[in-house]
Amino acid sequence: MLYRKLGRESRIRRSILAGLTKDVINYGYVVTTDARAKEVRKFVDKMITYGKEGSLISRRKALAFLHNDKKVVNKIFNELAPNYINRAGGYTRIIKLKERVGDDALEVRLELV
Repeated sequence: MLYRKLGRESRIRRSILAGLTKDVINYGYVVTTDARAKEVRKFVDKMITYGKEGSLISRRKALAFLHNDKKVVNKIFNELAPNYINRAGGYTRIIKLKERVGDDALEVRLELV
C-alpha cells in the first residue's frame, strides 16, 4: 500500500494522522494541507467502518489507533456510525480553499459528509 511520508519519521507521522483523525471526528472538519487531508481521509473512513461493525475487536482497534481516547471512540460508535449505517463508504469530502501564504501549500477543508 502506498502512502505519503509527509516529511516525517514514522512515529511522528502516525501521531499527526491520529491527531487529525480525532479532530475530524470531534469537530466534524479540519483545515489542513492537501497531502495530509488525503492521508487522514483513509483513517477517518476506517474508524467509521469500525464503528459500523460495532464488535469488541473493532472498538479495540479504534482505541489503539486513537491513543486510547475513549471519548472519541464512544462518539464514533454511538453517534457517527448509526448516521452512516446505510452508506457504503465515502464518509468524508475534501474542499479546496487557497494556497497558504508562507509556503504556497494548498489548504483544504476535510469534513464529514
